[in-house]
Amino acid sequence: QVQLVESGGGLVQPGGSLRLSCAASGSIFGFARMAWYRQAPGKERELVARIFSGGSTNYATSVKGRFTISRDNAKNTWYLQMTSLKPEDTAVYYCAGAPYSSSAGRYDYWGQGTQVTVSS
Repeated sequence: QVQLVESGGGLVQPGGSLRLSCAASGSIFGFARMAWYRQAPGKERELVARIFSGGSTNYATSVKGRFTISRDNAKNTWYLQMTSLKPEDTAVYYCAGAPYSSSAGRYDYWGQGTQVTVSS
């Protein structure tokens, strides 16, 4: 069974930085695309960043220039480096992965979420 586990969340002051990690375990060849989503209280879940196995990336407008997504294909692990954090970034962050067998746009595997709180 494939499982994703996030780590690296916590409390941080505005302007600070955090790095989130998503580690996949289980039998899997690899991921065609990997992503980070977040959900703040009272708001819909939103796509924060996405990376393809080849390295192409996409970012939400709200985080562009502040967040960087990266991946280690050999380790089936991906990361979200967050800098210049704002209170508006406070949310539960979820990692998601799509194996090569997944349909376009679908993420078959999800982590349980890690809380990021930016407090002023």
